[in-house]
Amino acid sequence: MTEQEIIKIFEESKALLTGHFQLRSGKHSNRFFQAALLLQYPDKAEKLCAVLADKFKDMNVETVISPAVGGLIVGQEVARALGVRAIFADKENNQLILKRGFTLRPGERVLVAEDVITEGGRVQQTIDLVRSFGAEVVGAAVLVDRSGGKAHFDVPHQSLLKLQLPTYEPAECPLCKENLPLDRPGSK
Repeated sequence: MTEQEIIKIFEESKALLTGHFQLRSGKHSNRFFQAALLLQYPDKAEKLCAVLADKFKDMNVETVISPAVGGLIVGQEVARALGVRAIFADKENNQLILKRGFTLRPGERVLVAEDVITEGGRVQQTIDLVRSFGAEVVGAAVLVDRSGGKAHFDVPHQSLLKLQLPTYEPAECPLCKENLPLDRPGSK
């Protein structure tokens, strides 16, 4: 699948938004990729996640783990494409933990799946969680990397699309200086 075909699917689902947004990282941007608007269409989610999963088909993945909530569907669909189980980590006191009877065994080969990364904090927390069980992180699969190359992990990571979207510290945000209303779409 080409980048243009991927972008067309994002546009058809109205997943790429324009406005004044506060990202999970706390930074502001005039663009926001709202993965949920894409992932609400199971056929589109299945198709894109299968392409993403294909990048890891030779990694002998046993389990796919996602941070809740954004990565849940991505993890489920990537796991389906790879023919492995999918689990997720819950957020508790701003930390990720395994609940609901989920567990990992030492040496288990685990792929982290997420919808979007800006700085990569949730992916890194998930990597750290997996390693705390003695499991092996074989990589990170992300639908959209909007980090501009700033997100680095010590495992291979692949995305379907790299979006170069501007981000600003709140004190330096030109949209704030224009008094434009701030939207927090990731928290709705």
